[in-house]
Amino acid sequence: MTDNARARKLADRIQVVVAETLDRRIKDPRLGFVTITDARVTGDLREATVFYTVYGDDEERAASAAALESAKGVLRSEVGKQIGVRFTPTLAFVPDALPDNARTIEDLLDKARAKDAEVREVSTGATYAGGADPYRKPEDEDDETDGSDESDENEGPASA
Repeated sequence: MTDNARARKLADRIQVVVAETLDRRIKDPRLGFVTITDARVTGDLREATVFYTVYGDDEERAASAAALESAKGVLRSEVGKQIGVRFTPTLAFVPDALPDNARTIEDLLDKARAKDAEVREVSTGATYAGGADPYRKPEDEDDETDGSDESDENEGPASA
C-alpha cells in the first residue's frame, strides 16, 4: 500500500496527461468539447477514475463517452509512458456530476429568490400586530414610587 500523498500526485499527473493527450493526439470526430475535471487513483495505484464534463446536449455527451471508451487504450499507453510507474493504472471514465449539481442548486436558489420577492411584496405596507416594539419596558422611576414608601420613611421609632 502507498500513502495518500503519492496517490494524489499520481492522480493529478494522470489528469494532466489525459487532458493533453485528448487535446493533441485523439482526433475522433465524436469527441466534443471535453474537459477533464478530476482524477482519482486507488490506494494500490492500480485503477484510476477520470472525471470529465462535456459541453453540449445529451447526444454530444453520449458520443463523447463512446469516443473516450474507444480511446482508452491509447490514453492508458500515453499515461504509462509519461508517469513512469511500474504498473500503469487502468482508466475508467466517469461523467462528472458537478455541472448537474450546480444546475440543481441554481434552480433552488432561483426558487428561493422568487419566494423572497413574493414575501417582500406581501409585506410592503404591512403594520405590526401589536406595535413596532413588542417588548415591555419599565416605566419611568417617578411613576413607580407611590405614597406608601414615603410614609414609611417619615415614621420614626415609636416613642411614648
